[in-house]
Amino acid sequence: MNTNSWPYPRWIGHRGAGKLAPENTLAAFKLGASYGYRMFECDVKLSRDGVPFLLHDDTLQRTTNARIKIGQGNSAIAGDYPWSTLAQLDAGSWHSEDYLGEPLPSFEVIANYCLAHDFFLNIEIKPTPGLQEQTGEVVAHRAAQLWQGAAVAPLLSSFSVLSLEAAQAAQTDLPRGLLLDNLWTGWLETALRLDCRAIICEQNLWDESSLTQAKSAGFRTLSYTVNDESTAQRLLNLGIDGLITDRIDYFSANRAA
Repeated sequence: MNTNSWPYPRWIGHRGAGKLAPENTLAAFKLGASYGYRMFECDVKLSRDGVPFLLHDDTLQRTTNARIKIGQGNSAIAGDYPWSTLAQLDAGSWHSEDYLGEPLPSFEVIANYCLAHDFFLNIEIKPTPGLQEQTGEVVAHRAAQLWQGAAVAPLLSSFSVLSLEAAQAAQTDLPRGLLLDNLWTGWLETALRLDCRAIICEQNLWDESSLTQAKSAGFRTLSYTVNDESTAQRLLNLGIDGLITDRIDYFSANRAA
């Protein structure tokens, strides 16, 4: 896997297809691809028995039928259930009837889809609280196995420093990105210590000062979640390297800077 260059496209579909399909599902990835996107962001956590799968929230109620299927209402913590249970949930009907029965995908299913179509992936390590190190380690090892021999490795990212430390220890060669929702003290030094390739900021955190700091330290710069033209143009003018967007229907994946 070549991790020395920066091979990734500038435009990245958020959770597959943004809000046009149920997030973090195979259907969302397929829809994003139909709009010409070749890179996607997704969230990966662990089931109780250690299977990596796609889900953003700690709990299941917002994007699955867990309330009906397993009767736990708002207290259904995803990481408390084995994959055999999670795989039976409907992760599509909350979005619309068109996606009735769409399952939660395992990480392997999404990885194989991306590999089969030469798509790029930004894997956000999204641990259940208390499982930061375990999730970082398992996701990194599994990603290395799945992308073994591939021309381009996936980009691993996380808000959790513990998860990134574990991923770094597990698979040093996989590229990493530090996710930030605020510029906390020591953010740049932490990204350097973790040997990150990229820093991925909430869109309003990037300005001439912060972007210059990051680029001067050798980092690629990405931003989330960019959904309007004025913000996109401001970031492009600053020289941003990647924009994660819900608006796959508005921003062309082939748009020039």
